Amino acid sequence: MKKDLLSFKDWTRSELEALLTLAMQIKAHPHAYRSALDGLSVVALFEKPSLRTRVSFDIGIHKLGGHMVYLDSQSNKLVGREDTKDMGANLACWADAIVARVFAHSTLETLASAAKVPVINALCDRYHPCQALADFLTIRERYADLSKVKLAYLGDGNNVTHSLMLVGVALGCEVIVVSPKGYEVDQEIVALSKQRAAQFGGKLTLSHDPNAAIGAHVLYTDTWISMGDSTPLEQIKDTFAAYAINENLMSRTGADYVMHCQPAHRDLEISGALIDSDKSLLMQQAENRMHGQNAILVSLLAKNFKAQL
Repeated sequence: MKKDLLSFKDWTRSELEALLTLAMQIKAHPHAYRSALDGLSVVALFEKPSLRTRVSFDIGIHKLGGHMVYLDSQSNKLVGREDTKDMGANLACWADAIVARVFAHSTLETLASAAKVPVINALCDRYHPCQALADFLTIRERYADLSKVKLAYLGDGNNVTHSLMLVGVALGCEVIVVSPKGYEVDQEIVALSKQRAAQFGGKLTLSHDPNAAIGAHVLYTDTWISMGDSTPLEQIKDTFAAYAINENLMSRTGADYVMHCQPAHRDLEISGALIDSDKSLLMQQAENRMHGQNAILVSLLAKNFKAQL
């Protein structure tokens, strides 16, 4: 029976830990997995433009011995051109999996319901699971015990934040989300994250005060305006200014590292000097997108593959 990855909201701690372990193995021994997707083809269906997601999936699939077919909808919604249900069913006639980067989570749900092959969420308005996996892979490489890590996210409560919460608390982390009033995370996902925290040992803290990040090991931020959002920067700049990650905040919180899913706006939500400093994990995150995604692909498409380590 096929398994989709639309979010990590129903993945257990042991399943997530196994996926992280697999990602670390693939990263450490790439040649052992170069035939894991031998003979398999993956369609990458993108409504939104991308640098890291497109390139990391394309090169990653190639490194696993598979073939990727990229379909660009010219940054327009798929809905309207052809029924999404028919598109999913048709693609599943040829492809072994569908990777989709879309505007609406409902598009993914429709694709998954119609396709007989796994559908992987490469970003939607509600979740960004591939990014979260890469992020916790990056943190795991710096801290052996994730249950002792405090991760503080500062900024807009968005799809990245949602996935960080759902994955982080399940791995036993303390996730601190600090957002301006009016830009909080979705309350339904807050409730689910708290349930997962109680089940798996993590902790979720929500605040409007940047001082809530004091004591965090890692500070994380994202763009203040998400891709596709037409809100003028000047309209929100003053609101978000207090949530920018800079040298002062790093010193005040005592954090070891800074993270950003990119694209980053230097000296806006994060200082350029921090991006280029030895406290920056940004490029490690970017590299780990490929290794995390490869682990997802192997786990969903080649779970019986035996690597020769």
